[in-house]
Amino acid sequence: MKVVLTQDVKGQGKKNDIIDVSDGYARNFLFPRKLAVVADAKAINDVKNKLSSAQHKIDVEKAEAQKLADKLKNINLTLTGSGGEGGRFYGAITSKDIAQALKEQSKIEIDKRKIELDAPIKSFGVYEVSIRLYPEVIAKIKVSVLEKE
Repeated sequence: MKVVLTQDVKGQGKKNDIIDVSDGYARNFLFPRKLAVVADAKAINDVKNKLSSAQHKIDVEKAEAQKLADKLKNINLTLTGSGGEGGRFYGAITSKDIAQALKEQSKIEIDKRKIELDAPIKSFGVYEVSIRLYPEVIAKIKVSVLEKE
């Protein structure tokens, strides 16, 4: 009997999978626990609609992320701080500071968790910082750290 899973079933498949199981397993285990429904035309069509809707949502989010990445490509952030000898900076510039500066200087709000820094910036200079907007979309911005005068 072909059934459409309404929830993940260990050893059988994931939600919205169409699987072939024995009649007894379907009637005695899957149907009473509402883990599956009979794979008729309506159920199969519902699954296809859900999957295409999810794919459309992913495509829209990816397009928006790409548009934002193109916008961020030309941004040059400037952060200032006081420092000591040898070009060392008192304190450090973290992803939180970069997100705040991006919001203030460019009116673009980015979550600090999307900003990828190997380690906090602790010296003056120009750095290239990656921002992961979507799993496949990464934007790079230039961050200039200058000494306060």
